[in-house]
Amino acid sequence: MTMLAMRNKLRRLRRISISRALLFAVLTAVAVFMLLPIVFIINNAFKPFNELFLFPPTFLVKQPTWTNFSTLFLVSSGGTIPFTRYLFNSVLISSITLVCVILASSLAGYVLSKHRFPFKSLIFSLILVSLMFAPETVGIPRYLVISGLGLNNTYFGHVLPFLASTVGVFLMKQFIDQVPDALLEAGKLDGASEFGLFTRIVMPICFPAIATISILTFQAVWMDTEASTLYMQDETMKTLPYYVLTLTNGLQNSVAGQGMAAAAGLLIFLPNLIIFLLFQKKVMETMVHSGVK
Repeated sequence: MTMLAMRNKLRRLRRISISRALLFAVLTAVAVFMLLPIVFIINNAFKPFNELFLFPPTFLVKQPTWTNFSTLFLVSSGGTIPFTRYLFNSVLISSITLVCVILASSLAGYVLSKHRFPFKSLIFSLILVSLMFAPETVGIPRYLVISGLGLNNTYFGHVLPFLASTVGVFLMKQFIDQVPDALLEAGKLDGASEFGLFTRIVMPICFPAIATISILTFQAVWMDTEASTLYMQDETMKTLPYYVLTLTNGLQNSVAGQGMAAAAGLLIFLPNLIIFLLFQKKVMETMVHSGVK
């Protein structure tokens, strides 16, 4: 009887190990397949002119070169606005927007989660309802607000459309709900002010949610071209994605400019990839603790 039980146990272990090995192999194949576009973007930016138009096309670069990047910087430096100006605008606007969105979302989420006030449920329901609206549907109201406030051709004109982050408020509120009230009460007994509770207890605990909001906000702001197109008439106030968009649109029928377009696409893509790789673990923690399925 004992030997039979041992054999059955070994069979079950063998089945589990085979199933796990099969699952690991399938997931590895899926991961490799999903990495192919990233590998292609990186390789395509370093391809010399002759490899860009080979037939049949090659996936990996054989003779990598920096020519595409040097040509891109050379062409942009010959214009009225240098490439570095667009890059500076994008970095500055993304940084300011990131700080403002995190602060606004955290404060709103903290108040909605841990404070009582009239119409609290109604306000949170309206915030959730706003998730249904696509950005295109509020394009005209945004333009009227920014124009009415006189924010055209200003950095704040880039920042203002992103301040009311519905997803950011929702994630912070759901995450702060997990913070025990007893912990905040203990902080009050120790003499902590409301601002001290928020900065010393709530914010450190909610760092995974903050990291998630940072990724989503950075990706949206870094790739945004709406503000540069609609609100900025001064070329010096426009961003790098807008410049790349105009550059690639002008090179659609240009054979000689495809290398520059590939280099510009990689420059736009890399910051998003780096930010995501740095904070991906925190994103998973946020999805677990905030109740997001």
